[in-house]
Amino acid sequence: MKKKVSIVICTFNEEKTIENVVRKCSEYNPESEIIVVDDGSKDKTEEILKNLNKEISFKNICLSENKGKSNAMVVGVENAQNEVILFFDADISDIKEEHFKQLLNPIIDENPEADMILGIPSETLIDYRVNPFKSLTGERALLKKDIEPILENIRDIRFGVETYINLYFQAHGKRIKYTLLDGLTHPTKYDKASPTKATKEFISEGQEIAVTLLKNYDLITKRINNSLDKHSKKITNSMRKLQSELNDKIQTLLRNNG
Repeated sequence: MKKKVSIVICTFNEEKTIENVVRKCSEYNPESEIIVVDDGSKDKTEEILKNLNKEISFKNICLSENKGKSNAMVVGVENAQNEVILFFDADISDIKEEHFKQLLNPIIDENPEADMILGIPSETLIDYRVNPFKSLTGERALLKKDIEPILENIRDIRFGVETYINLYFQAHGKRIKYTLLDGLTHPTKYDKASPTKATKEFISEGQEIAVTLLKNYDLITKRINNSLDKHSKKITNSMRKLQSELNDKIQTLLRNNG
């Protein structure tokens, strides 16, 4: 039996896109639970969601004040009822049914091939093939039981949340899979705000990510050790295979010259 899914959409002042995102999530995932967490929006987001909720069934959680993306994600998980959590950005466009299959199938199947799926929108400012920030994507699927132990750790780290989740999963040997979401469009801050404001937001987010890295050196160390262990095992297995092949060849030569 496939695992059930809860889709968590965190939004803040996304009046232009939030309705379409909720509609697409509902249309393409009729059996999934949808949770929208409005992180204290000041535009028409709250009004749009209330009207939409009359037509489409979803959990509409409106926070009275903006406390940051990480807190909204935690609230979403705390209210989720299903085994799998799919985080989906509220400012995404050109959403296709295939995108959800790419994000969910590798983790909901009876024999999952990954513990966390990171979806990379193809239509971004930086080419996805060389994008150094692709691991910070907001489109990610994971098991609820895997993120529950760190909810209090990530609640107040705002835009450092993806960095922490990635480090935590890597440090604990979880399997992470990247998938390209072809055609999916994710706007940049410069598409949504003035150059001055967008630059300030970039700097602020960068600082939050840097602080997250500095405060969690232990996770970085565990991640490095895991990587070294994996390489060590590969080298050991390769040496054993080579030794076995050499022994076989030596035995063959001995028999032929016997």
